[in-house]
Amino acid sequence: MRIQLIAAGTRRPAWEREGFDTYARRMPRECAVSLIEIQVQKRGANADISRLRAREGEQMIAKVAKNAIVIALDEKGRSFNTRQLAEQLRNWLASGNDLALLIGGPDGLAPSCIDAARMSWSLSPLTLPHGLARVLVAEQLYRAWTVTSGRPYHRD
Repeated sequence: MRIQLIAAGTRRPAWEREGFDTYARRMPRECAVSLIEIQVQKRGANADISRLRAREGEQMIAKVAKNAIVIALDEKGRSFNTRQLAEQLRNWLASGNDLALLIGGPDGLAPSCIDAARMSWSLSPLTLPHGLARVLVAEQLYRAWTVTSGRPYHRD
């Protein structure tokens, strides 16, 4: 299974790239994580935000691998504790499909992304910077994988 993290935004500070890359590199080949960045549409004073967000959504959906399970990262989504996420990762691995995780831009995900998703996943009830969400997703996927494989990274 390949895991695509498809995220709006291409200007990332070094700490963010390093954080994401640290955990992505640790993932095994059977669930390799890659980052696909979508250009955020320029927002001006009179910008039509729904149109811009819709365009970002189209670009994100276009990058989803064929037959991938789509998961929207959304504050209204389902929350997992570590053990629940590990079980969910086990189920995703067993499906034999790739996984596409979608992180929206400054105005969130387009409705088309939410509609395309099999489920929504909430990292926190807090509003997180999009870059921090990328790092957090990578770390939590790595943590879940260590639980499923009996590695010592996670401690109860």
